[in-house]
Amino acid sequence: MTVLSLSPDAPDTGRDIQAHRPAWCGPREWAARVKLAACYRIFAHLGWTELIYNHITLRLPPEDGASDTGGPHFLINPFGLTYAEVCASNLVKIDLHGNVQRVAGQPDWPVNPAGFTVHAAIHAGIPGAHCVMHTHTTAGMAVACARDGLSISNFYAAQLHGKVAYHDFEGITVHADEGPRLVRNIGDKPAVILRNHGLLAWGDSIARAFAVLWLLNRACDIQLASTSMGPVLEIPEAIARNCTRDSLQFNPNFGAGEDVFAALMRTIDRIDPSFRT
Repeated sequence: MTVLSLSPDAPDTGRDIQAHRPAWCGPREWAARVKLAACYRIFAHLGWTELIYNHITLRLPPEDGASDTGGPHFLINPFGLTYAEVCASNLVKIDLHGNVQRVAGQPDWPVNPAGFTVHAAIHAGIPGAHCVMHTHTTAGMAVACARDGLSISNFYAAQLHGKVAYHDFEGITVHADEGPRLVRNIGDKPAVILRNHGLLAWGDSIARAFAVLWLLNRACDIQLASTSMGPVLEIPEAIARNCTRDSLQFNPNFGAGEDVFAALMRTIDRIDPSFRT
C-alpha cells in the first residue's frame, strides 16, 4: 500500500499524482495542487464547509533547481466554487500581497480578499506555517463564542494541552493591520480559536495542520454535547500534558497525521477522483 507523502517539500510518491498535470504546471507544484484539492474534498466529505466561504492555503515548494522568485507563492480555493468543486487545476496561485498569478490555460477564478488576509499574516509571520486551515463549523463557532473557550474535559481536548491560542474578534478579516496582532497572539501554538468567529490550524504540511484541526474540532463537538447536559469533569493538567505527549496526532513515529490524511485521501479517491484533474 502506498502512503502519500504530504509535506510540500517532499517528493511526490502518490498514486498517479502526475497523471493529469497540464503543460503550464511543474511536477512539484502539481503534487501540491493534487494534495490540497484532496484536502478540500475531505473537508466537504466531513461537512466542514460554509457554502463557498472559508479557506485552506498551502505554500508552494519551488521546482527542482528553482528558487522562490518573486515568492513565496500559495494556493487557495477559487472564490465562487464549493469545496466539492475544487480540483488541482482550478486552485489559484497567489502571493503574500494577494496578487493572483495568472497562468495561460488555467481557469480564471477570483479570490475572496477577506479570506487571504488572515492566511497571509500567518504564512508570513510564523516560521513553518506552510499550510493554514480555517473553518466555521457549528461546534467550533459555539466554543469560540463561549466565555471560557475550550474546556479541557474530554479525550480530544486533553491532547491539545499547551497548543491552543486565542485571538479576539475584530470584525470581518479584511484589514491587514490585524495581522501582526493575530500572529502575536498565536505565537507558536498550532491550534487557534478565533473568538466569536471559528477555528484555525496551521502546520508545516497539510497532514499536520489537518491533524491539529481535527483534534480541535472534535474537542469542540464533544464539548458542545457534554456541556448541554450540565457541569463537566475537568481533566487535571498533569494528565492532559501526558495526553498531548502521547497523542498519535503529534507523534512523528506514527506519521503525525500523515497516515490519517492518506487514509482519507483514499476514501475521496473512491468517491470521486476528479480532484486530481
